Amino acid sequence: MAGDTGHRQPLRFTVLGPVRAWRGAEQLNTGSPQQRALLAALLLRGGRTATAAELVDALWGDEPPHAALAALRTYASRLRKGFGPDADALISESGGYAMRVSVGGLDIDHAEELAADADKARQAGERTKARTLINEALDVWSGEPLANVPGPYAETQRARLEEWRLSLIETRLDLDLEAGRHADAVSELTALTAAHPLRERLRELLMLALYRSGRQAEALAVYADTRRLLADELGVDPCADLADLQQRILQADADLAAPVIRDEDRPATSSGPTFVRPAQLPATVADFTGRATFVGELSDQLATAEGRIMAVSAVAGIGGVGKTTLAVHVAHAARHHFPDGQLYVDLQGAGPSAADPEAVLGSFLRALGTPDTAIPDGVEERSALYRSTLDGRRVLALLDNARDAAQVRPLLPGTEGCAALVTSRARMVDLAGAHLVDLDVMSPEEALVLFTRIVGEERVGAERDAAMDVVAACGFLPLAIRIAASRLAARRTWTVSVLARKLADERRRLDELRAGDLAVKATFELGYGQLERAQARAFRLLGLADGPDISLAAAAAVLDLDTEATEELLESLVDTSLLESAAPGRYRFHDLVRLYARACAERDEQPPSERVAAMSRLLDFYLSTAAGVYAIERPGDRLVDHLAPAERRGLTFPDRDAALDWLFAEANCVLACAQQSAAGGMLRRGADLLMAAVDLAESGANSRQYEMAAAAISEAAHAAEDARAEGRARTFLAHVRSLVGKFAESDAEAQRAMLLGLAAEDPVPTCRVPNQRGIIALYQQRYDDAEAYLQQAIEAFRADDNRPGEASALCNLSRVRLAMNRTASAVELAQRGIDIYHSLGLTLRLANAKYALGLALTRAGHFADAFSQLTAALAIFHESRQPLWEGMAHYRLAEAHLAARRPAQAAGHAEQALGLRGIGGDWRRAIVLTVLGRALAGIGQTDRARACWQEALSIHEHLGTVEADEVRELLSPVAAA
Repeated sequence: MAGDTGHRQPLRFTVLGPVRAWRGAEQLNTGSPQQRALLAALLLRGGRTATAAELVDALWGDEPPHAALAALRTYASRLRKGFGPDADALISESGGYAMRVSVGGLDIDHAEELAADADKARQAGERTKARTLINEALDVWSGEPLANVPGPYAETQRARLEEWRLSLIETRLDLDLEAGRHADAVSELTALTAAHPLRERLRELLMLALYRSGRQAEALAVYADTRRLLADELGVDPCADLADLQQRILQADADLAAPVIRDEDRPATSSGPTFVRPAQLPATVADFTGRATFVGELSDQLATAEGRIMAVSAVAGIGGVGKTTLAVHVAHAARHHFPDGQLYVDLQGAGPSAADPEAVLGSFLRALGTPDTAIPDGVEERSALYRSTLDGRRVLALLDNARDAAQVRPLLPGTEGCAALVTSRARMVDLAGAHLVDLDVMSPEEALVLFTRIVGEERVGAERDAAMDVVAACGFLPLAIRIAASRLAARRTWTVSVLARKLADERRRLDELRAGDLAVKATFELGYGQLERAQARAFRLLGLADGPDISLAAAAAVLDLDTEATEELLESLVDTSLLESAAPGRYRFHDLVRLYARACAERDEQPPSERVAAMSRLLDFYLSTAAGVYAIERPGDRLVDHLAPAERRGLTFPDRDAALDWLFAEANCVLACAQQSAAGGMLRRGADLLMAAVDLAESGANSRQYEMAAAAISEAAHAAEDARAEGRARTFLAHVRSLVGKFAESDAEAQRAMLLGLAAEDPVPTCRVPNQRGIIALYQQRYDDAEAYLQQAIEAFRADDNRPGEASALCNLSRVRLAMNRTASAVELAQRGIDIYHSLGLTLRLANAKYALGLALTRAGHFADAFSQLTAALAIFHESRQPLWEGMAHYRLAEAHLAARRPAQAAGHAEQALGLRGIGGDWRRAIVLTVLGRALAGIGQTDRARACWQEALSIHEHLGTVEADEVRELLSPVAAA
């Protein structure tokens, strides 16, 4: 720029939005629309001079005013005046004008530079960088280009810039699909195709995104919609690329699957699921010994996984033979073949409570970067999402201690380049395509080498024969050898011969056992017999808990010690190989050792009440801590006042996030403890633990385990004739079943719970069951019944002085009144609920009230207020980790936008509801698909709408739900016309 600017900041200009000029943070006056038109015409010439004639044509076209040249001079003069000390940025030259802009001073130059860099990055294969740069370029836009600038030149440039912006968006969406973000892309592409219906590239991307999301029927319907629209509007057929894609979808072309994505090319941040590279393999043992043949065989299998269908190897053998140690060693050695990560799970197949594949899939999906809100209900849907997430990636899954092939099948990656390594006591001949390996005990030489590595060459070398007697007494089982050797290594005064004699004595006392188990149990007896008193007690009592592992805090509760003393004891047990450290602060038993620990507890823990007391303390710990989480999440709710008193204090948390972190991290252990209470005579506190941990039911991630625990407690309480425990357990069993659309089953449980609650004079069922039955009746369209139930609930909550409960019932009654076309009453009831929640300072429950008010305001036609209430509810549900209700809030927003005749926005929210996936079972998916179909029909995508309705109808007919008739009407020829 000409002139001496000194320390003055250079001018900056924007055209990708309103035409503006800035000096630093100060916005300068650019005058009238005609002045801005002149400025825009000069800025877009890149510093080149425009003649007066060119500028007159740019501003006025074929009909310039009589004094056009004079007007140009006036506009130029006023612009210079507005620029102040930078007036010489606009120069007169050769009968025309030019703008001199400093480097980086014009927004479009910056955007073009970013777009060019993105193109270079993409050509170099740096897809994540390319996507980031394109997003930065798009962020330069601040609205419609050259907004409100008149003249033919501005109109032409506006169209050009909008075309460029759309082209950038298409490129970014293409990169999204390359990065496996197809589910996220569907919502945006649906909105874009509504705004630009004739743009075939967007339709092509939408078809591909839908297909990769498992929505083939909709993908094909997009093509049908496009073909019809092009014929009607332009009289042409779809382009060759679109037609080719349709045929490839019909043929399920394998090349349409998401491509292999390198780790460095994945998005670092994302609004949706981002693939994370897990590294879950347990640590390999430093003294791994022998097994060279098996190591080579398995390593060869894993090394050839790349480039062929998933490799599966299944290692079978008796307990303690070293299956896990071998598998972990091989998996670590093969890590470089699986750069996208390694997954691990102990499936607890030899124990009384084998891991549920649905829960395992949930943990795997979270480990792969899938947020809880995107994890669906049901083992089949989770397995499908798991395979989709791994598609095109190279991941190893180590499935340890499997019960049978049925437990394993849903957990197999299923795609080329991935591999699964399975260990089990059962030989998995029915696991199709698996490479089977039968692992036997160690050879005497291998066994002696392992023993020597742990004990030391010096001690073993002097007594080699005695050492061979020891490993023989251990049956050459690695687990037994390791435990025996650890005991000897910890006792410097023993000789190997002493150890051999002790093992011989143990064998004589255990002659009733089979040979393999004999060696293991003899070794356990040796290790257990040498424990100090406190260690032995900890060993016995910790083996009683059913959870997959145990935290340090929970272990301290079992042992009735402080955490420091507990940690010292547990670490000493780890040193003896009788306990494993699963992760910092978490511990677990080998399944054989757990069984032995329980046997020791049955035999040695005297009096027997000590076993009951230990489990009682653990239950108290979980109940007290979960009750604290509930109180933080729902302050003022009287449920916590009706819980069984816990003698042991639980953990406390600094804030709501920390409380929820604990609850979801401990979900498996909490629910295992609750279910174990069914057989342990602690039914009332077990039922109360379920009530306090109800967020686990509503999250979707743990609803199946929650239902199993509630059913177990219900049946055990019924057998024990404990009406109070049974009534509470059935109340929450009804709740979890209603969440996934099992309304008939839920209502039957609720009826039983109510009778039990009345018999026990228990306020929990007598308040909550009418509220629950009111919602069920609402969903079943039995509005008079729903109203009666909810009036009963309001009275019961008031009698219990439970203000949050009263507000909940008022909001539910609001929804019933709305269904009965009593809109004013619905609005008033929902507002009363909000007032109560506000007075109590509640957050999560306030979202429920805002949700109800948003529905009522939608029906009343107050759309702006409805959007505001529902959006606020959505934010709270998201913050509270309630994906079911987050999805339902999106669904209701879709309904509201439809009512306001904004189908494109409605489609976007419906897609986001589907994208959350954890929306509560098939019924809720069907109602969202119905609304999505209505929205798509509103934007002219009628074939895709019918595809949505067909899927919804199939679900409703399968479930036998009342909504089937509504969907049939939508699909009828009359409705289509």
